[in-house]
Amino acid sequence: MVDFLYMTWLGKPVWMWLGFHAIIFILLALDLGLLHRDKSREIGVKESLLLTAFYLTLGLIFGGWVWWYIGPQAGQEYLAGLVVEKSLSMDNVFVIAVIFGYLGIPRNAQHRVLLWGILAAIVLRGLMIGLGAALVHQAEWVLTIFAAFLIYAGIKMLVSGDEEEGENKSADRFTAFMRKHMRVTDQLDGQNFTTRRPDPSTGKPVRWLTPLALALVLVNGADVIFAVDSVPAIFAITTDTYVVYTSNIFAILGLRALYFALAAMVDRFAYLKTALALILIFIGLKIVVADTFGLIEIQPWVALVVTVVLLAGGVVYSLWRTRGAAGAPAAVPPRAEVPHERLGSSHG
Repeated sequence: MVDFLYMTWLGKPVWMWLGFHAIIFILLALDLGLLHRDKSREIGVKESLLLTAFYLTLGLIFGGWVWWYIGPQAGQEYLAGLVVEKSLSMDNVFVIAVIFGYLGIPRNAQHRVLLWGILAAIVLRGLMIGLGAALVHQAEWVLTIFAAFLIYAGIKMLVSGDEEEGENKSADRFTAFMRKHMRVTDQLDGQNFTTRRPDPSTGKPVRWLTPLALALVLVNGADVIFAVDSVPAIFAITTDTYVVYTSNIFAILGLRALYFALAAMVDRFAYLKTALALILIFIGLKIVVADTFGLIEIQPWVALVVTVVLLAGGVVYSLWRTRGAAGAPAAVPPRAEVPHERLGSSHG
């Protein structure tokens, strides 16, 4: 057994991987079993900020252990990766707010969607990181492709139009497809993803999906789309699979908590998207300058500082420019029903 724990897997002993996943399992069990047993309770902004600080603190403590045990460079790479992933996840938060608003998901049901969404995201991110690690270790020129993609994604983010309108159109197409091929109710059934209703043709009780299930699929789809940006971004900072994976998972663990704070003032972060675009472009250029052509060597702490400065600048400038909107209502209305005129009628 001891020999197994010290076997190397993806560059690190097995016990390091098992230990990290044990920490994640305990955190999720604590969240699901103790902190949120009352399904009817809404998560307020204050609790959201406290939970965000809790997860961020744990991520930083783990980063301190990486620094001490693996080495200073690995520690710097972990911290840079954590900040980059956390920064990019903020854009995901705003997309999730649009999805919940479109489907009319009330605040007391959003936690359930986000919890199951994070469980799925951990699995999906693990698969994508494993694939990315295999590609990078087989051929280093893959990093150059990652760089080109990040620069393209950053430029596209700078010049793209109304993101909310685009998300609504995507949700329109998805819900139309689901209602054409599956039974989907117009109303929620508490916090259930499925419910039993009579079949319109036979009258017999059958299983239907609720709008909460549609929200879960859309949220997971949004995470996959954002992972296409974030996974290459973290590999641009380090190719250590353990550092890539752990920093990524700690970043998305706090995403659910961060959502309830940011979604309440989504309109006040109008210029954050520009900062995120500049972060993607900077990381892409870092690969081109430092790794592809070897013109200069950019240390991990430089990437960390630049990311923090750009992110902080985007947040501060956004809050300053939108200071008159401090009393604006939350972006996600607490509706309990899906609007019929937007989602159409059900199909059997």
